[in-house]
Amino acid sequence: MGSHDHHGHHHHDHAGHSHDHGHGHDHSHSHVHAPASFGKAFAIGITLNTALVVAQAVYGYIGNSTALLADAGHNLSDVLGLVVAWGASIAARRAPSGRFTYGLRASTILAALANAVLLLVATGAIGWEAILRLREPEPIAGVTVMVVAGIGILINGFTAMLFARGRKDDINIEGAYLHMAADAAVSLGVVVSAALIVWTGWLWLDPVTGLVICATILWSTTSLLRGSIDMSMAAAPKGTDLAAIRALLLARPGVSAIHDLHVWPISTTETALTCHLVMPDGAGDAFLMETARMLKASFRIGHTTLQVETHPDNGCALAPDDVV
Repeated sequence: MGSHDHHGHHHHDHAGHSHDHGHGHDHSHSHVHAPASFGKAFAIGITLNTALVVAQAVYGYIGNSTALLADAGHNLSDVLGLVVAWGASIAARRAPSGRFTYGLRASTILAALANAVLLLVATGAIGWEAILRLREPEPIAGVTVMVVAGIGILINGFTAMLFARGRKDDINIEGAYLHMAADAAVSLGVVVSAALIVWTGWLWLDPVTGLVICATILWSTTSLLRGSIDMSMAAAPKGTDLAAIRALLLARPGVSAIHDLHVWPISTTETALTCHLVMPDGAGDAFLMETARMLKASFRIGHTTLQVETHPDNGCALAPDDVV
């Protein structure tokens, strides 16, 4: 029995290695390609937006517009968000070392969380200023505000487009994209409100625009916040069909039962799975590698670790807290 057990573990280990090796290969295309191209997007985005923040803050102050100052504050949170997201995407590519056996990939999850929190803080500041202004509206330099906010639409829209194609695969890139898209909308709102003020003289439009902008930002931030918190709690990535994964494993030849199935995100783009398979006749490398390949093809799970047990009571499968 001892030798058999050892045998099972040896296979598991071996498959793990060769699988990881293969994983490195076929992942390298999308992996190296995505962050490399986004590095340029981050650099351009940060440069343009820093310039925009300075311009909006200066002209918002000169032109006396809360809406424009709010836009500057919001753009500043963007620059910080982009810096955090960029740092995380670089950290995610660092090789595993020492205690960080998965490398620093999880920093992408923390970055998405920090991004959402930054947005909430910025929104609170803008909202507060706008409410104060509502009580006593002040005149603004309408045309100046329109021009500067107009530049903001162009810069934010352009930056959002740089990240548009990566947002489906990575919540971190989605955070950067949402930030930028929300900002383009914010700047548009500022232009419209300034135009209306010039036209009608309704000064209260400036702070009201600020508040509407806040509501929009809050709405878009909640899903980012929820998603990043779920990932921090090692919840299975959104859209993962656990029942289907369980069915696939149970349907594999020789598997009589499974337990301790865990699926969790290593980073915002990579998923890991561990599971104990009860297989009375044991399993060879080919079985383990094929199972890992199937999980990757069907569920995009890149890191699969399977433990094979020949006796159902081996891994305390019957303990109530283990039954999955």
